[in-house]
Amino acid sequence: MKLSCALPQAGAWATPENQVRFAQEAEGLGYHGIWSFQRLLYAVEPKNDYVPMAGQPWPRFFQSVADPIVSLAYVAGCTHRVRLGTAVLLMPYYTPVMLAKQLATLDRVSGGRLDVGLGIGWSMDEYEAVGVPYRQRGKRGEEFLRCLKAIWTEEPVEFHGEFYHVPRAFVEPKPVQRPHPPIIVGGYGAAAVRRAAALADGFVGGNFPLSRVAPLFGELRVAAEAAGRDPAELRVVSRGAYRVFDTPQGADRRPLWGTLDEIREDIARYAEAGITELFLDANFDGGVALDPDGDRALERTLGVLRALAPGR
Repeated sequence: MKLSCALPQAGAWATPENQVRFAQEAEGLGYHGIWSFQRLLYAVEPKNDYVPMAGQPWPRFFQSVADPIVSLAYVAGCTHRVRLGTAVLLMPYYTPVMLAKQLATLDRVSGGRLDVGLGIGWSMDEYEAVGVPYRQRGKRGEEFLRCLKAIWTEEPVEFHGEFYHVPRAFVEPKPVQRPHPPIIVGGYGAAAVRRAAALADGFVGGNFPLSRVAPLFGELRVAAEAAGRDPAELRVVSRGAYRVFDTPQGADRRPLWGTLDEIREDIARYAEAGITELFLDANFDGGVALDPDGDRALERTLGVLRALAPGR
């Protein structure tokens, strides 16, 4: 299993200077990749009735979130080896041709280090803000994936679907990685798993309970075989939102919540379960993202990364 981490994006610690320092240190420590996430706004009175935020106020760490593409492009210029991932960009907030251009450029400026995580989102408020209907978002996302891959692989490209159209054209430059950067699809439920198995190179999820990993691999296998694909070619990437405690939290703790030793044990258990890549994410820890002292939050997080670094 590859061990990665998440770029500072949420709250006071997500300054450009801290992003650069974090990315360089993560690369020096041997982490495989740096991942990002996306939020467009913070809904004060959320309309959403869909998981994972059904009937709840949004977490406060969503209140200030840096753009993932711009942030990754910024740190691409000060790193050399570490891969750069999105988990996830929300497809309906873009047009395929615009996102294809942005991500191809990011892949080029990073020297071919981009992993593209894509999803359809769950926020009705964000859909309203970008002027896209919330209905049929799954169908829209599947067409987006087909269009995006056509733009990256066909020359010239021409695409005409229900939601998206690209006139016969050259869309250059192409990404460094061929046929295109790895695409992994995230989401909740069986439809997202089928979408990933049929149209992408893998699946990305958030904080898989360990009991969920084996059933997920089974669902991916069935969906891949139904789509005529080899299940062994699919990656499974998981966000690992963690929280460090001074005292042991016991066997029934939430995975990755515990002492450093307990977190190490959980990382090993994810590896044994077959996860392809796990990225440790402090953006969802209120003690980091909600700390008004961004430098202190950075130092705390870097201390954890040093303690959990690959090979330690």
